[in-house]
Amino acid sequence: MKKIMFVCTGNICRSPMAHYYMQKKVNDLKIQNDFLISSCGTYAIRGEKSTNNAILAMKEYDVDLTPHRATNIFDIDIENYDLIITLTTEHKDNVIYHYPKLANKTYTLLEYVNPNVMYKDIDDPWGLNTMVYKSCAKQIVENVDKLIDILKGSE
Repeated sequence: MKKIMFVCTGNICRSPMAHYYMQKKVNDLKIQNDFLISSCGTYAIRGEKSTNNAILAMKEYDVDLTPHRATNIFDIDIENYDLIITLTTEHKDNVIYHYPKLANKTYTLLEYVNPNVMYKDIDDPWGLNTMVYKSCAKQIVENVDKLIDILKGSE
């Protein structure tokens, strides 16, 4: 079983979008037993709910974020994960700063699915309108689909 951790700032927008979408997708593909998928935030407030706009944006992909509650990176045993996928280079740097042993298995989502990409961040939609969230969700979905294809191929 491959353990995947998605990391963003507050664990209320981007990382839960990626986490819950990937979980739905592996369930649909009947490969859920091959993956343990989680998410956390570098500055998450434990128990906080996903934003309304994140919930709305993910409904378009039949993903329900309403049960999600934020987890702080320090409240989870991140060192036991096989792959740490961050949403920005700042998150990646933060993970590696606090957990140097994870340097060789921590990547931004965009660099993992496309190692030659120049801009490696999926920008934070927090506080912005629904259209920005929908654009962010689309970018996450497209790249999580690529991630799943890569991970399925490496088994």
